Parts: sequence; structure tokens; C-alpha cells
Amino acid sequence: MTVETVPVWPAIGAPAGEARFEEIVGAAQSLLDSEHVRRAIGEVATPYGVCREPSNVAAGGHACPLRFRCLGCEHFSTDVSYLPDLKAHLADLLRSRERLMSAFEADEWARTQAMPSSEEISRVRRLIDRVTTDLDQLTAEDRTQIEQVVTLVRRSRTVHLGMPRVGQPLPDVRPPRIHQP
Repeated sequence: MTVETVPVWPAIGAPAGEARFEEIVGAAQSLLDSEHVRRAIGEVATPYGVCREPSNVAAGGHACPLRFRCLGCEHFSTDVSYLPDLKAHLADLLRSRERLMSAFEADEWARTQAMPSSEEISRVRRLIDRVTTDLDQLTAEDRTQIEQVVTLVRRSRTVHLGMPRVGQPLPDVRPPRIHQP
């Protein structure tokens, strides 16, 4: 995979800006390359991070023993590039909880099953807090670099994740039919 370099010299200054930009692009390319290698050797993508659960990885992400409750699994991990997704998920959980608590009548069992748990909401909040705390400890320059790399990673992820994968066709091992006249 190659990252296109687009001149941005007016934004960051010509000679120094070019070197800085090349450094950022190099870091982004390295991050993308390592992400592809990691996935190839034992991870599958999830909506908010990656899964390293062996049976799920072996099944290409289609055999989660927790029925895709990634946030509560020890095999799940996330990083700064998923922060916007985690924030959107938290907002969605809170909206769902409010809607289910007040909007309509339903059997108690159905409401309980559909209701986001307080543990799930707390877990998402902790993940968001941990990532933002780590970001807040960085210098403004480092934060800017990370934001630029995250933008490239997220752009790459939207291209590759969710796309159907077509495997190699299986060989036809059936014996040929012999027609008798």
C-alpha cells in the first residue's frame, strides 16, 4: 500500500515543511504496514478495535464466543484511531438507554435484553478517558502528528474494513462423469 504525498507547503512552510511532511507520511506508512502485518498474524478487526481471541481469529472474525460483546472481552484492544468510533458508540448507548427507559411499552424481558448495561457504558467511558488522558499528556506537536497519522489510518480502514473478501475458488474434486451411449 502506498500513501500519496500531496504538497502542503503553503500550510507548513516549504523546506522545513516538506521534510516534516515526509516524516509524517513515513510514520503513517509504517503504522499502516504494521497494522496489516498484525492482522495477518493473529488479529481481526472489530468496530472499535481488534480481537485476538484465537478461535475467532481462526474463523476470520465469524466465531466470537461472546457474541460480539468486544468491549467486555479480554482479547479486545483499541487505540487512538478508534476514539471517534468509541465516542459515537457511547452517545448511541446513552440515547438507546434513554429511549428504552421512557419512550414506549415493552415486556420487561425485552427491555432488559435491549437496554445497554451500565457496565458496558462504564467500560466505553473508561476506554475513552484512557485514550484522551494519554493524548492530553502529549505535546501539541506530538498530538498534531498523531492526528495526522490517525486520519491516514482511518482513511485506509474505511477502504479495507467491511469489504467482502473473495477467497480462492475450491478445486473441483468430483470425478468426471462418463457418458455411456
